[in-house]
Amino acid sequence: MLKNTQLPIQNTLQSKGAILDLSKPVVMGIINLNEASFYANSRITNAEEVLVKATQMLEEGAKIIDLGAASSKPGEPISSPDQEIEVLIPAIERIKKHHPSCWISVDTYHSKVAKASIDAGADMINDISAGLIDENMLPCIAELQVPYCMMHLIGTPDTMQSNCHYDDLEAAVLAYFMERIKTAESCGIKDIIVDPGFGFSKDTKQNFELLKELRFLELLGKPILVGLSRKSMIYKSLACTAAEALNGTTALHVVALQQGAKILRVHDVKEAVEVIQLMELL
Repeated sequence: MLKNTQLPIQNTLQSKGAILDLSKPVVMGIINLNEASFYANSRITNAEEVLVKATQMLEEGAKIIDLGAASSKPGEPISSPDQEIEVLIPAIERIKKHHPSCWISVDTYHSKVAKASIDAGADMINDISAGLIDENMLPCIAELQVPYCMMHLIGTPDTMQSNCHYDDLEAAVLAYFMERIKTAESCGIKDIIVDPGFGFSKDTKQNFELLKELRFLELLGKPILVGLSRKSMIYKSLACTAAEALNGTTALHVVALQQGAKILRVHDVKEAVEVIQLMELL
């Protein structure tokens, strides 16, 4: 493990004059605007249903709604930015019309999609590739001046599970983020969130190792986002399905919060909010 001086952890995000307080952990609700995502109940393709789902998540306590128009599960090819835009923009506009103060994150690795989404009213970008799939992403985010979540991923969704070999997993992830943060900040990006990428370029054993040691990412001084919800590290370990993995998800959310997570990216908002409330009482 690398021994560095820990930076103060950033506890606010700013976008378009609005401030999101992260001094207490918050929940990001997942809405998948495609038919390929691994968890069937998160898939919504009707604009009206998107509003209903977003409203429910906000009422249950979500602070951020994360919209994604393409699946990034293992084996998926690179998506079409035009197809993403076609389904994302109406959803963003519909949610913002009814919930103007809601924070909307867009899950994309295309700079074209990022710009169109922010112009339509979204507040931040969630990029699984940390700017490595689209070389224009970091300059685009710097120009837009919105928060940027970068994830640890080696390769692309199509190749990532062949890239699970590390001499020292924590050191490799930390070095990756140090390089990507330096590059992003040199472009002018101010608000950065880091996501260790559970299930991306990592096998099940590595996922649990990363969760156990998650607090090492606090060395970066950036808020930590954790996406564990109903993933295969849970349902394969418990010999169940993604639909049956809520209890396992909740158990691991407790660990993630103990290890410094500031944002829980989840399918089930109510349960995640309850975990945060109980952990705060401890």
